Amino acid sequence: MANLKNHNLVEHTYTDILFEKRPCLDFNGEVVPEIYNAWIILNNPKQYNSYTTTAVKEIILAFGEASNDRSVVAVVFTGVEDKAFCTGGNTKEYAEYYSGNPQEYSQYMRLFNDMVSAILKCEKPVISRVNGMRIGGGQEIGMACDFTVASDLARFGQAGPKHGSAAIGGSTDFLHLYVGIERAMSSLTLCEPWTAHQALQVGLITDIAPALKVDGKFIPNPLINITNYADEFGRIIFGAMKTGEELAKGKELLAKGEVDLSKLDELTNKLIAKLLHTFPNCLSKTLTEVRKKKLEHWDRNKESNREWLALNMMTEAKAGFKAFNDGPKHDREINFIKLRQLLAEGKEWDDEMHKAISPQYQQPETE
Repeated sequence: MANLKNHNLVEHTYTDILFEKRPCLDFNGEVVPEIYNAWIILNNPKQYNSYTTTAVKEIILAFGEASNDRSVVAVVFTGVEDKAFCTGGNTKEYAEYYSGNPQEYSQYMRLFNDMVSAILKCEKPVISRVNGMRIGGGQEIGMACDFTVASDLARFGQAGPKHGSAAIGGSTDFLHLYVGIERAMSSLTLCEPWTAHQALQVGLITDIAPALKVDGKFIPNPLINITNYADEFGRIIFGAMKTGEELAKGKELLAKGEVDLSKLDELTNKLIAKLLHTFPNCLSKTLTEVRKKKLEHWDRNKESNREWLALNMMTEAKAGFKAFNDGPKHDREINFIKLRQLLAEGKEWDDEMHKAISPQYQQPETE
């Protein structure tokens, strides 16, 4: 064996994420000797695997390490437990540190941009294993990956315009490539999430697996309609959330069952087994060529978007993140109508404006 050089930038011990090398399996589920997959795992379950500044830096290093590892076939990017893959940036950190501080947020967004770029330049295929919600910045880093396999309990979408931001950390660059302009526009502006079945139907993800066990058997997500049905406008919709009594019954069934992600892991391993049986250099070249479609938009826009996001921390982002972090649990959005009325009057973005529109400053109504 030659004395191989180490091409990692630094040697690092991970604290806010997990980095694991797991054995690669063949089509029969047998361990392939001396061949592995790198698992990069977001580890912040109390905050739905949102990424802190430290986690962002560690994700960059982890993708570099996985890319350089000669024994790694593929990278699995996922989160701990079963509630969320990732819900984006850590809103507590945003509200308490970055809000109103555009210089600091500009530096943070440079790290974020480097994280997305680290995924896109990884020399191994990257699989987003979606174990729960993939929302906001989580959707963006997920779409930077090459494949997505998901629990059928997962949900996908954006939150930006509802919480004081715009999905310009990748979603405005990537989403239309998956689902087309009209669907992308709807998702990015209205912030209405898709179920895993809807995401599969519109081409956002590669495949789904059942994750709910009731009485020892896997069943489809009981909260959604998995057959075509007509909504109140007569539109045929597949995989949408149930409503009314059907939704209530689905929630009862969900509470009765247990979440088991073994089928998702089986799906992940089968996908990697297929990748294992390809020429690695030809595979890498194919990834590079397909990723160019994403990079064409990402590299053109990432710096100007970073600058805009930093300045936005003085106005709408400051209001949105603080409302989400500090507002009551039942009310974490600003008063959008009041905001528009004040702006129509020519009011400036000052402390009075923030207090007038933010739920944390409103006195509860008395009977």
